[in-house]
Amino acid sequence: MQERAKATRRSLLEAAAQLFAEQGYAATSVNDISARSGRTSGAVYFHYTGKEGIAVAVVEDRFATWSQLAARYGDETVPPLERLVALSYDIAHALTRDPVTRAGARLWAERTVIKAPVPDPFALWTAAATRLLAQARLAGHVNERVRPARTARTLVRAFFGLCTLTEALEGTTVLDDRLTDWWHLTLPSLRPQPSRETLPGTINSKIIPGRSVNVTTP
Repeated sequence: MQERAKATRRSLLEAAAQLFAEQGYAATSVNDISARSGRTSGAVYFHYTGKEGIAVAVVEDRFATWSQLAARYGDETVPPLERLVALSYDIAHALTRDPVTRAGARLWAERTVIKAPVPDPFALWTAAATRLLAQARLAGHVNERVRPARTARTLVRAFFGLCTLTEALEGTTVLDDRLTDWWHLTLPSLRPQPSRETLPGTINSKIIPGRSVNVTTP
């Protein structure tokens, strides 16, 4: 019974996520979720206490936790600044390709119409970026004048804005290129001695295949 309940919850969550991502919160009904999942509307109310409950669960499942990215974040064999850059590509890919993550992002943007507290996803991102920047500063990979907490807050918000506007204006197919452009602009201001030369490709190909963003010190 416990496994069946887990399967039901998962199917409801994924069906709701697909609908929220496609048409938004207001345009999605409990009956829509029921029909898409093949479950009864009663199951939605039983497992999630209605549309508000399942919307919050969608945000918490991927968008606000990023548990699937923990391995990347915690890999101590990779320099912290490289991990920060690699993590940004992973998150960008999730925002464009993963239905639950996409739904979470849209629901957060539409949070004012949801009659339930929606988790703040940026707190965890900012904390992770702060720690990586602090480690990079300690290792001498970023300018000593960089303040990790303030810088992380700015980077996270700029990153999310970049992803949102790029998709709206150009579509998701160019997001990797735009993110690379952004890092080319941003990294020189973080490094101890910014170079005027074109940034060479030095990121480990196992981290970001095909990317050419220099995160090493000169």
